[in-house]
Amino acid sequence: MGPSAWLLTGRWGLLALLSLVFGMLLAVLRLPAAPLLGPLGAAVVLATRGSAVRIPRWAFLGAQGVVGVMIASYLSASIFHEMAASWPVFVAGTFSTLSAAALLGWLLTRSRLLPGNTAIWGSSPGAATVMTLMAESYGADMRLVAFMQYLRVACCAVIAAVVARVAGTPSAPLVVAQTLSWQGALLALVIALAGSAVGTRLRVPAGGLLVPMGIGMAARLGAHLPIEQPHFLLVAAYVLVGWGIGMRFTPDVLAYAGRVFPRVLGSILALIAVCGGFALILARLAHVDLLTAYLATSPGGADSVSIIASTTKVDMPFVIAMQVARFFCVLVTGPALARFLSRRSSGKGQRDVSQEIHGK
Repeated sequence: MGPSAWLLTGRWGLLALLSLVFGMLLAVLRLPAAPLLGPLGAAVVLATRGSAVRIPRWAFLGAQGVVGVMIASYLSASIFHEMAASWPVFVAGTFSTLSAAALLGWLLTRSRLLPGNTAIWGSSPGAATVMTLMAESYGADMRLVAFMQYLRVACCAVIAAVVARVAGTPSAPLVVAQTLSWQGALLALVIALAGSAVGTRLRVPAGGLLVPMGIGMAARLGAHLPIEQPHFLLVAAYVLVGWGIGMRFTPDVLAYAGRVFPRVLGSILALIAVCGGFALILARLAHVDLLTAYLATSPGGADSVSIIASTTKVDMPFVIAMQVARFFCVLVTGPALARFLSRRSSGKGQRDVSQEIHGK
């Protein structure tokens, strides 16, 4: 084994070690998506210090497929029954959160802090991983979108814990043990890998994620086929997605993220505060407890909010139904809305921002 091979092996070993340490630290702090954020942070550390490694494209796309199938596995007929039974509440809740997020994203775009439509995608309250992966397909800077999305996830998780304490809502035990059928697990893996390959081949925007998600939804809700994923496969997918995003960071991007951090954090806290006001109204209209209403309107994203809700004694179907309704609205309207709001902001100054990020 030559010196370059030893160097590459050492970098992979260091990446794995840092990912484990960061992930365990986030898990101890009870932050959601620790299996993704830990590896993402480790990849950023190595990439910005000139020790980046290349993540195979097929592995990154396959991991996206696994995440897409995971989202499809959350869906059940009961969620849509919940939406149909209280559709005015869901329409009002979804529209209010989306409107607030779009307004704050547009204001960030107008401020020339972020290039192109990055601020719009970074402010979109869909699912953090999905928004980050979709953003690149529509011209946004994936690295800065990830920075905004996961900063908001962290803020929402911390505030959710505070709301739970104030509301006096007890925690529910987290169930890790799984009983899986090999047929369901094999079907999920085939859908993830084949769907991501087809989506990429057909050049569908974010097809590596959206096509497997669509096939998974059709298999689960249309054909009533079992779709199950072992916990270790989801963790592996999150690790690969985290590495794939983190390795794209450069010292210039990291420095720029640090400079815009105060304004971005301010916009996130403002959005959470606005959604908190919506939660107070929702709690009265829908006759649910405060934490259920907060999680239902939380802009943390469907994936991370689902994790938080699963460890807390709340009305889980209501929370998931509200988050899923908003998620699909963002999927459908996100690209067009990002283009519209970007046009409404003058393009002048965007080139300067891009040059500043790249140190030019």
